Amino acid sequence: MSLADKINDGLKTAMKNREKDKLAVLRAVKSELLLHATKGGDGDITEAEEMKILIKLYKQRKESAALYSEQGREDLAEEEVFQAGVIEEFLPAQMSEADIEAKVSQIIADTGAEGMRDMGKVMGQANAAMAGKADGSLVAKIVKAKLGS
Repeated sequence: MSLADKINDGLKTAMKNREKDKLAVLRAVKSELLLHATKGGDGDITEAEEMKILIKLYKQRKESAALYSEQGREDLAEEEVFQAGVIEEFLPAQMSEADIEAKVSQIIADTGAEGMRDMGKVMGQANAAMAGKADGSLVAKIVKAKLGS
């Protein structure tokens, strides 16, 4: 089942259960997916592109929630956290920090990376291998720690 089908199923369920907040989030996600599909011209986007869009929307919500919390606007922060939670349901399971470290170690061994000058090569492979399954900033932090030592 494609991501668009899952979103549509979620929309139907939210409508039946009269979940207005969840419905609004799913409509926004569907709108963003349709917008990107029509920009390409043929009306189709790949699964990888769909995942990138979903991750982007998720990160935006998390960053907004953090900003609202810093400014003491907990009412707005709660709304952003809720929206991020709805979007997170459609993301693949996230890797644990230990799993990320193991994968990065494997990539470093495979590429023969020896220092910070090889970070770009390692990050390229790490991002490709863990796309959608791990936070890019956490991956970068782990790569820096492993190559810096």
